[in-house]
Amino acid sequence: MNCIVVDDEPLAREALRHLISQYPELNLMASFSNSSSASEFIALDAPDLVFLDIKMPGLNGMDFAKRIPEKTLVIFTTAFSEYALESYELDAIDYLIKPIRPERFRQAIEKAAHYLKLLHSGNAGGDIPSFEKEYVYVRANGRHNKINFEELYFIEGLKDYVILHLKDRKIMTNMILKEIHQCLPPHVFFRVNKSYIINAMHVNGYNNSSVFIGEQEISLSNVYKSSFLEHIGGSQFKKI
Repeated sequence: MNCIVVDDEPLAREALRHLISQYPELNLMASFSNSSSASEFIALDAPDLVFLDIKMPGLNGMDFAKRIPEKTLVIFTTAFSEYALESYELDAIDYLIKPIRPERFRQAIEKAAHYLKLLHSGNAGGDIPSFEKEYVYVRANGRHNKINFEELYFIEGLKDYVILHLKDRKIMTNMILKEIHQCLPPHVFFRVNKSYIINAMHVNGYNNSSVFIGEQEISLSNVYKSSFLEHIGGSQFKKI
C-alpha cells in the first residue's frame, strides 16, 4: 500500500515513519507538515492510504479529509479521543490515539489492507439483499451468499460499501448501511453509530460510550444510544 503522512509535528511524523518501516507491505511515499502540500501530492500521485493528524495549523484534518478522493483511505492519528465519533462520519478506516501503540497500528494496517484487497479483487457485489426469516442473501464475489443472522456479529459501513463481520469470515458488498439495516430483524440488530450495526446477541458488554463484541470496541453515538440502551438494558431483544 502506498501511503503518506500528514502531521505538523516533526516527532509525530518520525514516529509514524518508524512504525510504517516495520511493514514491508507499506510504502511511505512522502510526509507533509500541512494539508495544502499534501493535497497537491494526492491529486497527482493518488496514494492508497493517508495517515492524517487532526489538529493542524490552517485546514485541520477533519476538514481536509472531506476533500480527499473516495479511493484514498484515511487513518486519523491524533492525541485527542473526542473526535472518534466524527471520524465515522468521514468513513475513516481507523482512529489511532497518540502515542500510537504498535498493536493498534497493526490492527489499523490489517483493516486497511483487507478493505483494499476485497475492493481490488472484485469481492464487492451489489443489489439489495433478499430477506428470509433467519437469514439474508447478499451478493458478493459473483454470487449470492447466504448469511445466517446468528453468525453475523456486526456490520461496518465504509464509503459506498458494507463489510459483514461473520464468525469466521468477512464479506464486502456494494451497498449502503441503511439498505441492509432494513432487511435485518429490528429486535436483534441495532444501529449504534453512523457506520456500525451490531447484533445484540453477540454483545459482551457496554458502557455509556462503547459496545463490546469480542475484541472489537465500537463507539456508541448519542443519536442511537437511548434506543440501544432501552432494549439491551431491559433484555427486550429476543433470540433469532
